[in-house]
Amino acid sequence: MATSPARVCFQLQIAPDLIDEYVARHSPVWPEMLAEIAASGRRNYSLFLGDGGMLIGYYETDDDAAAQAYLASSPIAAKWEAEMGRFFVGLGGRPDQASTPLSEVFNLAEQLTESTSTESSES
Repeated sequence: MATSPARVCFQLQIAPDLIDEYVARHSPVWPEMLAEIAASGRRNYSLFLGDGGMLIGYYETDDDAAAQAYLASSPIAAKWEAEMGRFFVGLGGRPDQASTPLSEVFNLAEQLTESTSTESSES
């Protein structure tokens, strides 16, 4: 039986006076950094910017520990993260390793699947 990919969501806080520069640095991201993210096994990766510099990130992966280890050992990712670190408030370490993880409390696809399988077993 195939397992669902891990869905990972995290939060960071961008310094309000650096928001415009942060956005500009992601338009576009270095091609070699994009390649490293993909090579790590992360996919469907998005960043969302909220009021006051609240940043929410989301990605999917089959093995988050392996993806993190890959990026932690990547010289390209280390260089990118070193340059990005100054944008964040209250961060202890590399942004890709020190973000605040968020807990998933609802997923439509999983609940629909569960609901359908429960209905089938009750029939």
